[in-house]
Amino acid sequence: MTKIFRALGAMSGTSMDGIDLALVETDGRAALNFGATASFAFSQEDRAVLRAAVAAAKDLGRRDERPEPLAEAEALITRRHREAVENFLAAQNISPAAIDLIGFHGQTVLHRPEKSLTVQLGDGAGLARQVGIDVVYDLRAADLERGGQGAPLVPVFHAALAESAGLGAPMLFVNIGGVANITFCAPGEAPLACDVGPGNALLDDLMLARTGKAMDEDGATARAGRVDEGALTALLAHPFFLKKPPKSLDRNAFDASPVARLSLEDAAATLVAFTTEGILSALSFVPRQPEVIVLCGGGAHNPALVDDLRERASCPVRRAEEFGWDSQAIEAQAFAYLAVRSAKGLPLTFPGTTGVREPATGGKLAWAG
Repeated sequence: MTKIFRALGAMSGTSMDGIDLALVETDGRAALNFGATASFAFSQEDRAVLRAAVAAAKDLGRRDERPEPLAEAEALITRRHREAVENFLAAQNISPAAIDLIGFHGQTVLHRPEKSLTVQLGDGAGLARQVGIDVVYDLRAADLERGGQGAPLVPVFHAALAESAGLGAPMLFVNIGGVANITFCAPGEAPLACDVGPGNALLDDLMLARTGKAMDEDGATARAGRVDEGALTALLAHPFFLKKPPKSLDRNAFDASPVARLSLEDAAATLVAFTTEGILSALSFVPRQPEVIVLCGGGAHNPALVDDLRERASCPVRRAEEFGWDSQAIEAQAFAYLAVRSAKGLPLTFPGTTGVREPATGGKLAWAG
């Protein structure tokens, strides 16, 4: 009988908004049973520490280097995850002994696949000891070592979602975090995936710089503005959009200077259009047009972005909730699923998702005891 693991996924994305937790029971293949989810927001002070770490990480030459302020940020990420896990388990009245694994993504502060370099902050071994649960972490490095991009990692989970739902039509999952990525799924076919452009990062950075707010709440600022076509054209001139997959991005891969001269509202509207066009540009790389686009991630909760995609896409655009999924929790659920696959030695990445030479497992397992 195939063992079913009870795993807790923990995701802190490049948007730096906080930690998402999600409980999943799975065999790491087709069996999926979703449990409780929760989100724990980072404070403004936390985000400042993380932003300083991202800035400092640009000069890293090795993934194990931890100069200040990276060391401070890694300690913070580990502490915040410990607190989140403990609070989640207490709220759900679940004993640590009832959880088999934690899938711990960590906080990405640098992603340079062309240099085989990716850095996710977080002490997986320390977290395992502190919460008393085995932890699977460092899930990207093995893919890079085998010739892959190290991202995106979630496509194998997207494919499992589509299979479990019995969806027979070609579909495109669009995950919008700090960076946007896609997964093309069709029955009987291996998934195809890649990063496609900016997600929330540029818009979040704009709002922080000009208003002190962490994001464009409800897309209100973007909705009040107009797209500047000249600035949009300049943004889309980036060579990344002509590059064929596999391809992946660092959070800070794009320069938002073309919108610097615009009003806040017009700049926000233009950056939303930039995210949309990046997503739609990737349709030229999939084997055929999807019958539906499924939105997940934090960007699925931005009405300005969702509406813009619906206006520009040539097929229906639906949020994950319309299929009974939780758009906010999907990445955390994915890392619970990936942790189980890692523990079983199953592949996490594939030639069609990251460009790895052959299907590859990954991750490190830290024992609680």
